[in-house]
Amino acid sequence: MFYVYVIESQSSGLLYIGQSKSPDKRLIDHNHGASPYTKNKGPWAIIFLKEFGSGTDAILFEKKLKSWKNPIRIKALITN
Repeated sequence: MFYVYVIESQSSGLLYIGQSKSPDKRLIDHNHGASPYTKNKGPWAIIFLKEFGSGTDAILFEKKLKSWKNPIRIKALITN
């Protein structure tokens, strides 16, 4: 399975969107500075997780979310 996740910085409220086969392991990576974008901006917590049967579908959904560029719209998706 493949997953699209949204994590939120507990210190600043920033959102980060990504995709992974192992979102729990990826969250640990984000919280330990393995990603340049999220480094020194955490701690991070997963606030949205969606499962996909293929990597292609996960990447397409990830790109769709990233194209929105509006944290309010993304958070609206999460609350629905």
